[in-house]
Amino acid sequence: MITPLPASIDDTLTLLARADYVAERSLATAVFLSLKMGRPLFLEGEAGVGKTEIAKVLAHALGRRLVRLQCYEGLDVSSAVYEWNYSRQMIEIRLAEAEGVGTNEASGHRRERIAQDIFSEKFLIRRPLLQALEGDIDGPPVLLIDELDRTDEPFEAYLLEVLSDFQVTIPELGTIRAKEPPVVVITSNRTREIHDAIKRRCFYHWVDYPDAARELEILRRKAPGTSERLSREVVAFVQKLRKMDLFKLPGVAETIDWSKALVVLDRLALDPQTVNDTLGTLLKYQDDIGRIRGSEAERLLAQVRAEIAAELAPEVTRR
Repeated sequence: MITPLPASIDDTLTLLARADYVAERSLATAVFLSLKMGRPLFLEGEAGVGKTEIAKVLAHALGRRLVRLQCYEGLDVSSAVYEWNYSRQMIEIRLAEAEGVGTNEASGHRRERIAQDIFSEKFLIRRPLLQALEGDIDGPPVLLIDELDRTDEPFEAYLLEVLSDFQVTIPELGTIRAKEPPVVVITSNRTREIHDAIKRRCFYHWVDYPDAARELEILRRKAPGTSERLSREVVAFVQKLRKMDLFKLPGVAETIDWSKALVVLDRLALDPQTVNDTLGTLLKYQDDIGRIRGSEAERLLAQVRAEIAAELAPEVTRR
């Protein structure tokens, strides 16, 4: 069952929160405007900050199907939009030729009839973009164009027709237009710049790493089995790592994974040995792990404990 679109920014915040997505107000504003005005939402930011999750959450919260186009280098129309089922077409041609043997039907007329038949919709393989434009019986889906920066510029140019008029052209069938535009979410990790022509057709939002308070709330929702003390220590430790000059800073996804791994290990609080043993869950490059492991991890952990103790001291005094 499709849920009505939110009527305000506050409603959007509530909609996202119901699906356990803790959004800042500026992001909720961009989502609300995108939904209200029927324009694509372009989300840019580092990997692991929750860009892809926005599309999944919207599909779930709005009761719509999620259609995902995962981008990669060399992505073309046949993989993203449509292609013809060549094997079935060849079988159809062979059958039609066999049926035509011994009949009075002129060969030219028979070839024309076969050509028209094999390029009918029953031989069309619909890829994500075409699926999203054709929609569902219950309404338009949520279209996720994920990691657009991985594609080539020619594919970006092709997307302009889709994002401008919500239509694609198939030479054999004509132009297919969406009766109602899908909800479009485009993500980019900014490994290269996306052309301005794409961005002009979208509402843009940079998804940054969350502050400590928001990341703690995310952990409470996404890793509810983590103790309060451990959650605070994990968030504080990760926040400190993000201020360091590492090759790849840990995203929110890594924070959640690390917390869940620590719960599996029955940890109620961090200790130097556990940090050293589980850094591979948090950091994904050996140079980063080597820099943090050992004395640096112990130093950061000591700072974390001191800061948390200072934060909790007023609460203990009030009690």
